[in-house]
Amino acid sequence: MKWIKYLVVGILFGVVLTKCEAVSWYRIYEMFQFQSFHMYGIIMTAIATGLIGIQIIKKKGIKDIKGEIIHIEDKEKGTFRYWIGGLIFGLGWALVGACPGPIFILIGAGFWSVLLVFAGAMLGTFIYGVIKDYLPH
Repeated sequence: MKWIKYLVVGILFGVVLTKCEAVSWYRIYEMFQFQSFHMYGIIMTAIATGLIGIQIIKKKGIKDIKGEIIHIEDKEKGTFRYWIGGLIFGLGWALVGACPGPIFILIGAGFWSVLLVFAGAMLGTFIYGVIKDYLPH
């Protein structure tokens, strides 16, 4: 029964993303066409929230669910791999109109064609797992 809290948070996350239209293919299309600020506003709010949250965790020494202090490593120098990863992620997002979180939300909302997107994401994850030792990290 410990997993129930994660299910509730996931459902709430899905409801929030659905209500703010972050899972709407049309909103995502508008974003990639630079026709609307809506998605950029959501993304910037998430970035600001994450930055503030990480600073609070680092400064206050907040503990995780097991009682251990959360330690967040600093990013290593060199951003080339982040640019490449972001480019691949963005191209996939633009191609299918959904990033990983909304895939589950759309499936839960009954958009069964998104199961193909989910299968592609799983295949891509599997391929990465197979070749990751050969990639520069």
